[in-house]
Amino acid sequence: MTDNSILLIIGGGIAAYKSLELIRELARRGVKSRAILTKAGTEFVTPLSVSSLTGEKCYTDLFDLTDEAEMGHIELSRSADLLVVAPATAGLMAKAANGLANDLASTTLLATDKPVLYAPAMNVRMWEHAATQRNLATLKSDGALFVGPDEGDMACGEFGPGRMAEAIDIADAVEAYFAKASNGPLTGKRIVLTAGPTHEPLDPVRYIANRSSGKQGYAIAAALRNLGADVVLITGPTNITPPKGVELIRVQTAREMMVATEKALPADCAICCAAVADYRPATETDHKIKKERGGLTNIQVTENPDILKTISQMKAGRPPLVVGFAAETDDVLCYADVKRKRKGCDWIVANDVSPGAHSAMGGDRNSVILITEKGDEAWPEMPKQEVAKRLAERISQQLAKPKLVSAAE
Repeated sequence: MTDNSILLIIGGGIAAYKSLELIRELARRGVKSRAILTKAGTEFVTPLSVSSLTGEKCYTDLFDLTDEAEMGHIELSRSADLLVVAPATAGLMAKAANGLANDLASTTLLATDKPVLYAPAMNVRMWEHAATQRNLATLKSDGALFVGPDEGDMACGEFGPGRMAEAIDIADAVEAYFAKASNGPLTGKRIVLTAGPTHEPLDPVRYIANRSSGKQGYAIAAALRNLGADVVLITGPTNITPPKGVELIRVQTAREMMVATEKALPADCAICCAAVADYRPATETDHKIKKERGGLTNIQVTENPDILKTISQMKAGRPPLVVGFAAETDDVLCYADVKRKRKGCDWIVANDVSPGAHSAMGGDRNSVILITEKGDEAWPEMPKQEVAKRLAERISQQLAKPKLVSAAE
């Protein structure tokens, strides 16, 4: 992404340090930044730090005579493609929601004719206060965009929602906005993606599961979103934050994932990245099974629905492109190609999850083989985010073709 620019408004809060990371992350993605630093913001970061990273003057004062001779706040408010407020304090949100303008930041927000993306950051009690929630609702109804806040530990020692989203998440939201605004290659395409493991309950305290972390699936969802796609992410239980700007559906079991996937169709593409449990206990009890009575020594199982096969072999409403994943420990290419043909999907993304592999489940890197009816293509080991970007680009190219011939035809 190139030739896009933002005006970053940095509010006063400990999270202001993340704004410096955000400037660097956006620059890495080809997005230029100019910045306004509020008076309170200067208590946490300096104008010199900001200007050093943006390569532009850092604006702080509404009544700077040189700038205001040319109506600087008006020019600033309209010179960028998007305004980003990070951190968006309770005070800044309140001013913007109520049309108050008594400093450079609030005046710029009132004068702009460009979209505004807020990254809230404040104490949990401030975030949950009725006044803040009213302001949030007002800003959303006015068309403002939001990323976060996240939940976690805060500088004040409390825990809960109110942490500013991480720089990479805000940059993702900016990138997603530009992709949609500029009609990215997947704009208008609906993609359904499953990710993570499934949990198949034995009793109220135990379940059958696997080691899938969901990292690769979540990265793919973010990459598709960044190309403009409308993404439906159907996820099993994970411990990671889902990407912003996607439709999120949480499930627990394979049967729930099957139902959710079918309800999410029709779609232009379905990606079955989830590590779905092949089997579930034949019976589920509502009381804890006692091992002393031998209840765990002879568990009967039954086969779960095959989501990839079901979607691939649909008679009507089959997505034009169906992509499956194959996690193997040996003979990766052979087993994965057999799986592609047996399931009837168009592509299989195979990876080695043997104990010594760098791409083992839960890791941050992956080395995959993309298998299609035309052959196979081995990709070098790379971060899962890069695998996701490469796969999203390939999907974009495939969906752009005049006609797709599916493996089921």
